Amino acid sequence: MRIPWELVVSFSIGLTLLCLIGYLLLVPRRFIWRLLAGGVMGALLLSGINLLGALVGFSVAVNPFTAMAVGFLGLPGAALVVALQLLV
Repeated sequence: MRIPWELVVSFSIGLTLLCLIGYLLLVPRRFIWRLLAGGVMGALLLSGINLLGALVGFSVAVNPFTAMAVGFLGLPGAALVVALQLLV
């Protein structure tokens, strides 16, 4: 009896995902809190940019992805999000 290669690949991907989830559950809570705090600070910074941008008719979407990018990268991340919004 032959084992189909699709079953082997599916099993390997499932096992890899299970190991990744197990690792993420063991990540120190300090890192998770730091990541959440960065996301909140990024959202606040983007909201400030939207308040100032309202004077000239400019706004940036505040969503979890942009907030985390700004929170993780800081001011260069905010400049990147603003530059991307200006290009679109």
